[in-house]
Amino acid sequence: MRRLPSRLPRLDRRAVLAGGAALALSACGGSEPAVDDEGRIRIRFATDWRAQAEHGGFYQALAAGAYAKRGLNVEIVQGGPSVNVPQLLASGAVELGMGSNSFIPMNLVAEGAPVKAVAAFFQKDPQVLIAHPDPALESIADLAGRPMLLATASRDAFWVWLKARYGFTDDQVRTYTFNSAPFLADVRAVQQGYLTSEPYTIEQEAGFVPRVFLLADEGYPSYAAMVLAPNAFARDNPAALRAFLAASAEGWRDYMQGDARAADALIRKDNPEMTQAVLDQARAKLREYAVVGGGDAALYGLGTMTEARWRAFYEVTSQAGIYPPGLNWRDAFTTQYLPGRG
Repeated sequence: MRRLPSRLPRLDRRAVLAGGAALALSACGGSEPAVDDEGRIRIRFATDWRAQAEHGGFYQALAAGAYAKRGLNVEIVQGGPSVNVPQLLASGAVELGMGSNSFIPMNLVAEGAPVKAVAAFFQKDPQVLIAHPDPALESIADLAGRPMLLATASRDAFWVWLKARYGFTDDQVRTYTFNSAPFLADVRAVQQGYLTSEPYTIEQEAGFVPRVFLLADEGYPSYAAMVLAPNAFARDNPAALRAFLAASAEGWRDYMQGDARAADALIRKDNPEMTQAVLDQARAKLREYAVVGGGDAALYGLGTMTEARWRAFYEVTSQAGIYPPGLNWRDAFTTQYLPGRG
């Protein structure tokens, strides 16, 4: 299987967005939503990268008519290397957008931008560390002292948590340029990656199964696959937002548990470089690691978020100096529009 050129830069994209940029979202105002000829409310939803299995539940909801039956006309606006979701929200080019990790809504709070995460369809951030096969490696703690190949922006993202949790030090860091050759050449090296991507491509290209450590399984508190909504849109269109989240939850349930062929067809139409083999293995990984339906989602429903998780995320990042003491981190999210809430 050839490596997909569209897939690997996404990690850098996620990290850059996590680092934050000054975004003038204060101009986001409320307005009457557009309505199509059938009376359905139009919602444009921007994803965080090119179409892939990590967006599968949204495509499933579109393909199966879950949005349409709730009175919505949803357009999925595909992301990519030149797409900045918060800027699309700021300009009014889209009504809703996708947040890749908890740094994004927290950065928006720090910048005073009136946008919140209103759902998290990945209970686990799929960020992983990848090592060569070694029976001595049983947990992330066993990676102490090994060279870590990290993207520059990742040093202000999940690396902060790794240092706080395991006592890792900056002298372990080597620059990761989204080329696995340095990792493959050094049996002691550790490389950052995404659960549904790099482990598969390394296995296909190098012929061995790497050791994979999912940060979330050892306590990393970030959410992923979040829905971001400007405060004004949520305030002025609560019924439409609730309908979107309910349909998306239905889509994610069916994409994980049912027949995903219709959603995969839409994904491959939007992103012709995507292959069915990549989609199949990614969906299998999401199921195996309970990324969508595990954790609090098993108790409270798909898309759920908790104050405890957001508090934990803020505490570790603020203690590392990323966010100032006293930041109102609760402004990063709300659960009032989730199914069964509000």
